[in-house]
Amino acid sequence: MTVDDAALDRAFTALGDPVRRALIARLSRGEATVNELAEPFEITKQAISRHIQVLEAAGLITRSRDGQRRPCHLNPSALEALTGWIDEYRLASERQFRRIDAILETVKEQER
Repeated sequence: MTVDDAALDRAFTALGDPVRRALIARLSRGEATVNELAEPFEITKQAISRHIQVLEAAGLITRSRDGQRRPCHLNPSALEALTGWIDEYRLASERQFRRIDAILETVKEQER
């Protein structure tokens, strides 16, 4: 899975803020409106709206229209793209550690 650098930059910049990470965590439990998202924070709804705009611009969340409501939703494909990018490097590191483990095991057996 390929993610372009600009999309990665926007996503990681968006996730660099603790309020936005908390919003993502809340949305992982289901859709919510701006008012619902703002409840646990001691900041204005306008500030929450700006955080939501950053998350939307990064492609991490979407908003829909349900009558007067405009609930926010996580964008699972964007999160999958991020985890896929991270997994590439995690798996590469794990392969290197397995090779090192194999070498150390060989050395250990030779010393016996």
